Amino acid sequence: MGKAYALEPAEVKPVQTKYRKISTKFPVPESLPILEKLRQWEPRSMSGQPLVVWHKAKGVNVFDAYGNMWLDFSSGVLVTNAGHGNSKVCRAIKEMVSRPFLHNYCFPSEVRAQLVEKIANIAPEPLKKVFLLTTGAETVECAIKLCRTAGKMISPSKKVIVSFQHAFHGRTLGAQMVGGIPSLKEWIGNIDPDTIQVTFPGDPRTQDRSFDVFINTLKEKGVNFDNICGVISETYQGGSAAFMPVEYARKLREFCNQHRAFLVFDEIQAGFGRTGKLWGFQHYGVLPDIFTLGKGISSGLPISAVVGKPEIMDLYEPGTMTSTHTGNPVCSASAIANIDYILEKNLPAHAEKMGRVFEKELNRIKEKFSVVGFVCGKGLVWALSIVKKGSIEPDGDLAFDIVKRCVEKGLLLFAPVGFGGASIKISPPLIIKKDAIIEGCLVVEEAIAEACSS
Repeated sequence: MGKAYALEPAEVKPVQTKYRKISTKFPVPESLPILEKLRQWEPRSMSGQPLVVWHKAKGVNVFDAYGNMWLDFSSGVLVTNAGHGNSKVCRAIKEMVSRPFLHNYCFPSEVRAQLVEKIANIAPEPLKKVFLLTTGAETVECAIKLCRTAGKMISPSKKVIVSFQHAFHGRTLGAQMVGGIPSLKEWIGNIDPDTIQVTFPGDPRTQDRSFDVFINTLKEKGVNFDNICGVISETYQGGSAAFMPVEYARKLREFCNQHRAFLVFDEIQAGFGRTGKLWGFQHYGVLPDIFTLGKGISSGLPISAVVGKPEIMDLYEPGTMTSTHTGNPVCSASAIANIDYILEKNLPAHAEKMGRVFEKELNRIKEKFSVVGFVCGKGLVWALSIVKKGSIEPDGDLAFDIVKRCVEKGLLLFAPVGFGGASIKISPPLIIKKDAIIEGCLVVEEAIAEACSS
């Protein structure tokens, strides 16, 4: 159940370090008119994040207009891989705006051609066709569409989509249908009986992580394997930063081959170096038939992509699989500059190196506090699962309090996510340095200690 932060300024301890500065009450009293206006005119669902009123953001820092500065462990929900306000990205945006060139629907443009070529060139063979969209959820919808379209060409009954429990694929109808969070599907009413969820094997709460669970669950649900058109999984589960075992992923690939089903990896959170590799699925040593991209693709502007084999991506006739803002010129320019920067600076390798620092620090915190049930992650995406003492039951209230305290100390995190709303996600920009990681982890440690003793 989501919670909103109270619009009540409180005294907080002043902070002044290299990466953080807090010098006002929080929330800042002068920011209340903005916050109240948002609460008045936006739906209640938009009030779930800590009350930092962003004014600007640069590198690993977020600033308000009142003299405060946060070390950002959110990347604006895993978006700003190349850092906030990356100068290369900003220059590309300014050039396109000053031209001016803001929109062109599906009419051809050079910048769109450059972007799809760039993505295709860094995608593994034979995944060489790229369809640009606007949001991550759109790419998941498209992947479902392609799986079912291809399945129908084999048999009218080949339409089953298999996905995983606790998975998050977006907030649109199809994305939530294949998602694995029951509470997010209550509004749907008529759940598609051909969308099936199985246990995710990477979750530390899962005792049996063998591929037999996948097979046996489908058998128990009466699924004819040959009626499966697609299996979709987040490369790592967004709610917990948990990865599936490598052997499981390889057997999943073999299963899809055997039953002529497409394997889809949702790389919306994982792509462009976040996990310590350019593509998260490289950890598994397998290739999907389709993978979806978003978030870190541009480090700021709304653009996403579906990447797949030509025979899959070319299923639809000209003019029948398009989008109003596909390859928007400003967004495309930002994505090109972002990808160039990530590759030039070898940010995937840097993320892998910095990930080892996080692994050490977060596991040290886990050993110190029994309320940290487990730590999951790779590269620069991690999660602390907060539990009730002496159990594995999630403690969403405690996680909420810990995040609140971190933000008041100048460490920016987004609200807890995942199972029971008790997973504290840590995902800084990929340019972060070791000293910032150490500082941020000390803040997390301090916040947990205070929350547990209050």
